[in-house]
Amino acid sequence: MSAIKPPPRLAILALGIPLAACSIMAVNQARETEQLLAAAGFHVKLADTPEKLAHVEELTQFKLVPHPQEGKTYYVYADATRCHCVYWGDEPAYQTYQQLALAKAIAEDQRVAAQMNEDAALNWGMWGPGPWWAY
Repeated sequence: MSAIKPPPRLAILALGIPLAACSIMAVNQARETEQLLAAAGFHVKLADTPEKLAHVEELTQFKLVPHPQEGKTYYVYADATRCHCVYWGDEPAYQTYQQLALAKAIAEDQRVAAQMNEDAALNWGMWGPGPWWAY
């Protein structure tokens, strides 16, 4: 009977790097969203007791969710892992958030387009066919 060999370290590393990158991207996305929410006028409530933290953990995480209450709609964003807090805002704050998020997306698109234009402006033809480092 053959013994089961543990997976090679390189395979573990190859699987771990993409997972770590995804985790870093998620943290950055959450940070950017929370910055936009604060700039839009959302209020922050910290989960400073175990009961409040348990409640924050029950909420939908990292998504802006509408909650109707007393004839008004409030928008709630919960983060039980990073800031242990809840962002909440009314309709005007939500509209401001949407405008800020759209402006940020447009600015990012313009940055990417400018980078692509800069890359296209380089005269790669003078290097001949194929990658230049192969010569």
